[in-house]
This record gives sequence, C-alpha cells and structure tokens, in this order.
Amino acid sequence: MTPHRSLRPFVRVLAQLSRFGPVGERAARTLRATVVQARRSTRRLTFGPRRAAMGGWDEFVDWFGTLNLSENAVLLIFAAVIGVAAALGIVAFYSLVDLSDTLFIRWPGERVPQLRNPAYRPILTALGFVAASYVMRRWAPREDGFTVPDLKRRVVHEGGNVPTRPLVARSVASAVTLGAGGSVGVEGPAAVLGGGLGSALSRTFRFSRDRTRLLVAAGTAAGISAAFNAPMAGAFFALEEVLGGLQVAAFPTVVVASVVAAAVSTAVYGVSPAFPVPTLHPSRSWFELLALPPLLGLACGLVTVVFVRTYFGVGEAAERWKVTPRVRAAAGGLAVGLLVWLSGGLLLGSGHLSIPAEVFGEASWYVILALCFAKILATSVTLGTGGSGGLFAPAMYVGAATGAGLAGLLAVLLPSLGVQPAAWAFVAMGGVVGAATGAPITAILLVFELTDDYALMAPLMLVTGIALVIARRYERDDLYSGWLRRRGFSMHEVSERDVLTTLLVSDAFDQSPVVLREHEPVEPVLRRVAFAAQPVFPVVDEAGRLAGILSVRSLALASKNREALPALIVADLLEATPAVTPDMTLAQVLRRLGLRDLPGVPVVSLPSGQLLGLVTREHITRVVERALLLDRGATTAERRMFESGMPAPPLPGQRPTPAADGASTHNS
Repeated sequence: MTPHRSLRPFVRVLAQLSRFGPVGERAARTLRATVVQARRSTRRLTFGPRRAAMGGWDEFVDWFGTLNLSENAVLLIFAAVIGVAAALGIVAFYSLVDLSDTLFIRWPGERVPQLRNPAYRPILTALGFVAASYVMRRWAPREDGFTVPDLKRRVVHEGGNVPTRPLVARSVASAVTLGAGGSVGVEGPAAVLGGGLGSALSRTFRFSRDRTRLLVAAGTAAGISAAFNAPMAGAFFALEEVLGGLQVAAFPTVVVASVVAAAVSTAVYGVSPAFPVPTLHPSRSWFELLALPPLLGLACGLVTVVFVRTYFGVGEAAERWKVTPRVRAAAGGLAVGLLVWLSGGLLLGSGHLSIPAEVFGEASWYVILALCFAKILATSVTLGTGGSGGLFAPAMYVGAATGAGLAGLLAVLLPSLGVQPAAWAFVAMGGVVGAATGAPITAILLVFELTDDYALMAPLMLVTGIALVIARRYERDDLYSGWLRRRGFSMHEVSERDVLTTLLVSDAFDQSPVVLREHEPVEPVLRRVAFAAQPVFPVVDEAGRLAGILSVRSLALASKNREALPALIVADLLEATPAVTPDMTLAQVLRRLGLRDLPGVPVVSLPSGQLLGLVTREHITRVVERALLLDRGATTAERRMFESGMPAPPLPGQRPTPAADGASTHNS
C-alpha cells in the first residue's frame, strides 16, 4: 500500500535507520511505535469532540422529528432559514469576487506600475483562468457540472442531492473567473450555491426526496433573489427552471425563501433599482409602441440562435483541441482579455452585474452591435476553455446591446420618431434572456424588478414572446437544455399520464372480486356484502357471462324497503355497465369511468363475455403510485409499505389515499 503523502518522509527515515543493522532496526521499531501512538492520541483529541458533537446533533435531529409539526410548517420554517443562509452566502460570494479582482487586477497594478497598462490585461486574465481551472481540477476532478442545468438534473433524477465539496470548488472557481475579468455572470453560482445550501440542510435533517427537492428549489430562488435583489424573479426562476413548472404546492416554500433572501440582500446593498431607465410613456408614436416590439422580438430571437450555436460550437472546438487544461485555460484567458482590452473594458462594465447601462444610450449603434457579438464570443470562450460562471448576466448584456443597437439604428434612419435606445435596451434584455434560458416569465419579472418601470411591461412581454418563438423555430436548444442534451440527460420526468397510457388493465384489476348471480335473493346478499370494500359488484348469469353490475347505492335503497326486500332478487336491481378487456390501457379505463361517473367496471374476455374480474379507481391509483415511486427511486421504508399492502405516503399537500385492495371473497 502506498503511504499517505504526509507520511512519506517518515517512511524514508525508517528505511535509512534500518540500514544500520540490529541497532538501527530497534531504533526504527521504537520510533514507529512512538509515532503511531502519537497519531492515535491526536486522533482521539481531534475526533473525540467531533463524535460527541455529531452525536448531540443526531439527538437533536431525532428530537425534531418527534415534534408534531405539519408539513407546511416544516417547509416554511426551513424556507426562511435557507433564505437567510443563501443571502449571506451570496454576500460572501460577492466578497470573494472582489477579493479575486484585487488579487488578479488591482494588486499587481499597485505593485508593478507597468501592469496598469491595459495591454497587460490579457495576461492577468489568463492567470485567473488558469487558477480557476486548477481549483476545479484539484477539488472537483472530472466534474463539469454544478451549473443551473446540472442542478435541475440533480433535482429531477437524484432527488436534489448536491454534494458540498464540488459545489464549493465551483463557487470559488466562478469567483476567480469573475474577478479576473471573465465574461460570465453571478446568477449561475448564486443559484447553485443557494440550491446546494438547501440540499445540505435537507440531508442534515434526513428529509425525504420530495421535501429535499422543494428545499433545493427554495435555495435556488433565494440565491437569485439575493444576487439581483429580485424576489419575484427568483421565485419564478426556481419554479420554471429547477422544478420545471409552476407547481402550486411548491409556491409558498419558494416564495418565502425568495422574499427572506431579498430582505437580507436589501439590508446589505440597498433598494435602489439597478438601472435608471427612461420612461416609455404610452403617448409615444404608434411605431415605437406597436411596430418596434415585433421587429425587436425578431432580432432578439435571431441573436439568441447565434448565441446558442456559438456557445456550444466554441465549447466543442475547445474539447477537440488536444492540449492540457492549463494551456487551454491560458489561451482562453488571453483571448477574452484581448477582447476586453479592444473594447476598452466595455464588455465587462462595472459592478457585479457587469452591464454598462450608460453606454447603451450614448454609443453609436454599430459600436453597440459590435459589443453584442463580442460579448457572445467572449462568454463562449470563457466557459468553453475552463472558466466558471453563469449565463444569465451575459444574456442580459447581449439582449441590452441588441435592443440599443437596433433602436439606435432606427433613431438614425427615422429621427422624427424620437426613439430612445436606452429604454429599448432593457426591453430587448428580457427577450434574449427569456429565449436563451427558456425562462420567459423569469426574464420579464427580472427586467421589471431591476428597472422598477411598469411602463416597460407591455412591450417587454411582446418582445419576449416573439423572441422565444423565433429562437425555437431555428434552434431547438436553449443554453440550459443544450447542455443537458449534449451530456445525454433527459429532463422528461414520468408523469401520471405517461403511466396511464403505458399500464394495462391486466396490471391493475382484481381477479377475485365478490361476484353476484342474477337470481340470488337480495336479502342474503346484503348480509354477505355488508363488509366488502368493493364500490360495485359484478353480476353474472348461469354461464358466468357478465349481466351487469349492482352498486352499493342500489343495495342501500333496497334495504330501506323492508316490505319488498324478501321478494327482491339481484336481477331486479341490475344496472347496465360498460366493460373493459385486459389489454386496454388504464387511460382508456379512466375515460369510460368518467363518462358514466362509475367507481369501477368489470373486466371480461371477448368474444365470450366471461367475467374475469373488476377494476376500480382505487386499483388504478395504487398501481400508478407504485409505478411513479419505482421510477423516482423508492426508499427502503416505502418499499416495505408497498410489500405489506399499505398505501404510499402522501406528498406534501396531498391527502392520504385509501387502500385499494379491500376484503374480497371467492366467486359465489
């Protein structure tokens, strides 16, 4: 066995002592025993208190599990805790970005006056990219995830399990990339950091997979909310991107975490809008309010297509380049630093959002459009060659440049319209963000919260909708779904509808229900079926063919007529019913049940019409729950519950489902 790196000098010393004969060997044995004993004592001093603390924590977790708290109370309490923790994590992350900027850009310029020349910026950026690449290779080797799409994958396929060490490594690498001048955003690390905090807290308290997913989404919302001071955008980002839909049951948890995080962020950074935007008043010309948004939506959609294809194209080209990761990162840093230098620093702007809002209202339209495509290239090179960071903020920059460039061109061609490029920059920002990330609602709310200008909403919604349609028309992937598809991941989670169209009646029906015969007297039948759990009872003729059904309601009405009851037979209460065959899907069965509002239907064989059994809504519910549980990975306790015939535990907000398999007897 190869000794640990810290023990290798000690092993070499023992080998040297052994060369001095018996005396040296005795000295080596004595030294070895002394060192081993010292290591054991140190381990007891180090791990003893740790084990005691962990034991105390386990006792606290067990005690917390005994509290009679409702599901909503637990989720809301932890949502508030995650909101505070995520906001403080974002504050720490921003501080780390500022520290990285000091180490790679400001401090070298202060120590070496020659490095203040912007021409040296590519070299400093290259050093930052190499450092970020080293952090990932050292503490998270062979790991290219821990991005927003990877977080979504972990929520869907792994129950929200986000390991801590690679997450911390990715956060540090992102801070280094941002501080060194990489063309990335803070929202990706913010979202993943918040989601990781939610996952870690859920694992600590040994929560279920469903509860963990909700808390990861809450952490993601808190991270976005704290990063942009945008609670609505944070909440809807988590619902759209992480959970994949606007789930009502998840809404309270996500909103509480997002609002709490925004409150903490506001206490640190203030409440003023991120961008001062000229007001778009409805009294402006018809062209600016009705004709310009469709043109802008078309342009945003096409620019999004260029962005997506360039991003993945550069990444694939970098992977094919057969060089070491260090060389690839250095080359990427040099290229990005050169682009930033050529732009005069306009590709980065100032502040954590890195969007030079004032430039989009003052520069020439062709300069702004050049910045748009340079930003696309710089972002693609940054993330394709080893840098880390988010794509949301670069998409905001690209959208703002697209809107300002197109509006500026129209202002030159048609000066009488009085078009304001700065205002339309932020309208187009939502269009590109929504189309590039596949989160249109988040994009609209984010721009509104950043600008605090309601007059932007109508054109913003129109531009975003058109841009999304155009982008999906020419490119099937967005920046997030493309990352997943190229790694072989599918975000299609099996739903109840999928299960119903896959499973057959033969997978669900009861083959030994309580069966009645046409000429049986009703009075003894009442005694026989009094404690049966079936909602309906199939009725057969003398040959065993289906004649109809007898409902519990009909039997109850008959039992109240004491005078006529002794003379009644089953045929007098018989009801016509549709029937199903074993090869029908459960979706077809539910449609037939819904047409007649029936709780169950008989199962027959064709063409003889012989009764085979009974399928009810409870049977269908049970097999669908089982299929969904197995698909998402049942825990040991849940498997035992199913094997013992108990129903699946309800999800948060659901009522327990009654057992499907009631008491049944043999055919009479």
